[in-house]
Amino acid sequence: MSGPDDMTAPRQDDVYEVIVVRHGTRRTRRSEVFLNYGHYGEPDGPFVVDYYLWILRNEARTVLVDTGFARGPAEARGRTVLAEPATVYGELGVDTDGEHLVVVTHAHYDHIGNVGLFPRSTVAISGAELDFWTSEVASKPLIGLFAEDDEVAALVQAEQQGRVRRLSGSAEVAPGVTVTEVGGHTPGQSMVTVRTTEGVVLLASDTVHFTEELERDMPFMAVTDLPGLYGGLQTVRTLLDTGAVDTVLTGHDAGVLERLEPYRPELAGVAGVIGRLDPAEEAR
Repeated sequence: MSGPDDMTAPRQDDVYEVIVVRHGTRRTRRSEVFLNYGHYGEPDGPFVVDYYLWILRNEARTVLVDTGFARGPAEARGRTVLAEPATVYGELGVDTDGEHLVVVTHAHYDHIGNVGLFPRSTVAISGAELDFWTSEVASKPLIGLFAEDDEVAALVQAEQQGRVRRLSGSAEVAPGVTVTEVGGHTPGQSMVTVRTTEGVVLLASDTVHFTEELERDMPFMAVTDLPGLYGGLQTVRTLLDTGAVDTVLTGHDAGVLERLEPYRPELAGVAGVIGRLDPAEEAR
């Protein structure tokens, strides 16, 4: 029988709140985001791409999934910076000098732009992904345009410092947090599943850029392995169909935060939460 002390028992360390941070946006055209768009025989039209990073945390630990883009590379590519990741981390109480786990789903500029903010953290990344971006082919114009040399160099430095955990296949990187390598968009493109009080959340990252991509099998314009990309989309559909995951957060859908509770009122439009673990945060 449960006693009164159970009410104050420590929270399970394998259940997390998921904080979704929207730090940038881009207004573009459908023909600029879907591969070979003319093939579909549909009229072109406006399209909004949003940029996210994710924070998973509970009383035991903080796990960071991607770190967003840096202002310089983003603005050079015509992206709008809505919030500085470094500032948002501070507002959310993430100590960038702490020893966290940083999961890198892939090494494009908009996902690793602030890895350098975490000099003491372990970086978990697909070994295939890291090898790809340090190979000769990564310098080819149609591939290299999605990465920044200094940001890849920060990953290499982290490995030289013994702070990189190379992943392959599927691995539980923390209790309740699993990283699965799927490829397609990039050779080591990965996605993350995390347990929350609202069920299992899949952070698809760029395995699925947009819901439309998933629903209509319309690949994103940047891809290193097209059959692999289709396979990744099918994997996500299977996870949903079988009930293995309850919620999918795509990498770049606009309007995601409109469907989530703001982490705090002053962060509406910047940070939303799934599975809040500390109700007191609502009043802060």
